[in-house]
Amino acid sequence: MEWLYILMPIAGVKIFWPGLIILGVGVGIIGGFFGMGGAWMVTPGLNILGFPMAFAIGTDIAHMAGKSLISTMRHGKFGNVDYKLGMIMLVGTVVGFEVGAQMVMWLERMGNVEKVVRWIYIGLLTLIAWMVFHDVAKRREKERQAAARGETLAAGTTGVEWHKTLHKIKIPPMVHLKEAGIYCSAWLPIFVSFATGWLAGILGIGGGLIRMPALIYLIGCPTHVAVGTDLFEVMISGLYGAATYTYKGRTELVAAMIMLVGASVGAQVGAVATKYIKGYGIRIAFGLAVVGCALSIMMKLVQPWLPQFKSVLDTGATILVLGLVSCMSLYIFIRMVQGVKMELARKKAA
Repeated sequence: MEWLYILMPIAGVKIFWPGLIILGVGVGIIGGFFGMGGAWMVTPGLNILGFPMAFAIGTDIAHMAGKSLISTMRHGKFGNVDYKLGMIMLVGTVVGFEVGAQMVMWLERMGNVEKVVRWIYIGLLTLIAWMVFHDVAKRREKERQAAARGETLAAGTTGVEWHKTLHKIKIPPMVHLKEAGIYCSAWLPIFVSFATGWLAGILGIGGGLIRMPALIYLIGCPTHVAVGTDLFEVMISGLYGAATYTYKGRTELVAAMIMLVGASVGAQVGAVATKYIKGYGIRIAFGLAVVGCALSIMMKLVQPWLPQFKSVLDTGATILVLGLVSCMSLYIFIRMVQGVKMELARKKAA
C-alpha cells in the first residue's frame, strides 16, 4: 500500500494522500456552507494524518486562502456579504493574527506547541458547542412560550441575545452596517476581530470557527450574512496568514495544492447550499460538527496515558475526522439538491 503515501518535501513526512483529497473536497463544502475556511477540521486532520502541528497550521492556512476567495464570490452574488463590516474587522484580524503566529513560533521553540494548541482547541470547541446548543434551546423555549400564548415567534428571533446588550455601548465612531441591519460602535467589531484573529493565529485557522459565532452572538448578524461576511474575513486573513507562515518555512505547498483542487469545487456546493438551508438549520449542523471535531482531538490527547491503545486511537481519530467531514458534506450536498429540485418544481408550476 506504499503507493497511497506521498513524501512531503518541506515537512519531510509521508502522508496518506487520499486523506488530503477527502479533507479538501469535504471541507470545501463545509467551509462554504458554514462561512469559514474549515481549518478547525483541517488543522487537527492534517496533524492526525502525520504533519507536525506547526506545518499543519501553515499548510491549512495556505489552502484555505484560495478556497475562501471562491466562496466569498459566490456568497456576494446572494447578497450575504457585508463588505463594510468585513473591512472594519480587517484591522483587528491582521494585528491579532500576527500576535498569535508569533506565539506559535515561541511555543515551538519551547517544545510545547502540540500539547498547548490541542488543549486550546478542546477548550474553545467545548465553549462554542455549548454556546450553539444553549442558543438553540433558548430559541425553542421562546417558541413554546409563544405557542402557549397563541402567537407565532418572529423569524428573526434568536435564543441568545448578548448583542443587544453590546449595542448599548455608544463609543464613537458609530457605524451603520446595511446588509447586516446593525447600528453599533465601530469598536465592537474591531475588538471582536482582534480576539478572533489572535486565536486564529495560534490555532492555524482563518478565524471562522470563532468569528462566525461571534458575528451572530456578539455583533448580531443574521446567520446567512454572518456566513458570507465571515468568509470575506477568512479570505483576507488567510492570504496574510499564508504569507507569514510560508515566510517562516512552515507551509507544505504540495499538500496545500492537493487540497485546494478539491476544495475549490466543494466551496461552490457549500455556498449554494446556504440558499436552501437557513438560520437554525445551519447552527445545529455547526454545533454537531464542532462536537465531533473535539472528540477526535481528545483521542490524540489521551494517548500518553493509554500507550497500549495508541494505534487504535490514531486510527479512530483519523476515521472520525475523515468520516465527519464526509458525512457532513454529503448531508449538505443532499439538502442542496433537494432545495434545487423544489425550486425548479415551483418555477415549473408557476
